[in-house]
Amino acid sequence: MNLKERMKISNSESKKSKILIVLIDFFKNNIKEYFIISTIFLIGIFLGVMFINNCAEEQKTEISSYINTYIEAFKQQENNNNVQLLQNNIKDNIILAIIMWFVGSTVIGIPIVIGIIAFRGFCLGYTISALTFTFGVSKGITFTAISIIMQNILFIPALISLGVSSIKIYKSILNDKRKENIKTELIRHTAFSIIIAILLLLSALIETEVSTNLLKALIKYF
Repeated sequence: MNLKERMKISNSESKKSKILIVLIDFFKNNIKEYFIISTIFLIGIFLGVMFINNCAEEQKTEISSYINTYIEAFKQQENNNNVQLLQNNIKDNIILAIIMWFVGSTVIGIPIVIGIIAFRGFCLGYTISALTFTFGVSKGITFTAISIIMQNILFIPALISLGVSSIKIYKSILNDKRKENIKTELIRHTAFSIIIAILLLLSALIETEVSTNLLKALIKYF
């Protein structure tokens, strides 16, 4: 390995460490906001679980039928297009990041940010509960771990961090409405949102290349 290649690796590692430091410092300085947003997300999960548990038997049967139909269709697809799937996942995550950045940049957008986070929690709780009801506890947990949990290890903290950044800029603008402060906070919020968007891209990559391939290998057991 020549000197030029070593310098490239060193610069890459330096950038990664700087991003990690920024994220750690941001978390330490906003623990209260993280607690609030995390609680909202958990409430969304709880509501999603409760929704499934309180559904009528006919609705539960329809949900199970839909999931089983999806599984059978997935089994019959010998060559799933991972490239197309990756493109769709990246597009969805980038759109989410842009929406969260945009509405979080406005004072009136905070309810929308909270609504998005609660809704994503609801979807997660709904999906986990539906899978558990369909496959039973052991298979349901296994399917959830393969198809949902892995990419969400990055996705959920990234989503919550975007919510925290939105609350921070909201509180800062309320406390100091000077144009200079608003401009500074918008720049900070934008820069942080870009870092979070990178994590969302990694989440999309994990979902496509890791979760999907594991699901392909283990789908026959469901």
